[in-house]
Amino acid sequence: MRLRIARLFFAVIAAAMLTSANSALACAVCFGKSDSALAKGLHWGVLSLLAIVFCVLAGIASFFIYLAKRSASNAPNPLSVSQPAAETTHRL
Repeated sequence: MRLRIARLFFAVIAAAMLTSANSALACAVCFGKSDSALAKGLHWGVLSLLAIVFCVLAGIASFFIYLAKRSASNAPNPLSVSQPAAETTHRL
């Protein structure tokens, strides 16, 4: 009984979605006026979000470049560091 009600409910929802007006599902860019104020706002919104993502990724990349340069400048050069001579005699 419960399964039958659930199937009927989903069938009614699917039928309602299929018979709804298609123009209600589309925005101004997808359905007609691509030069409207809504479309221009959508374009500027997408561009601003892309700019923010680019700035954040550039900041992360520059931080890792900074860390790589800093670690390279602080690392000792194995050719220039003189090692103390090892003693060959051991004292007891």
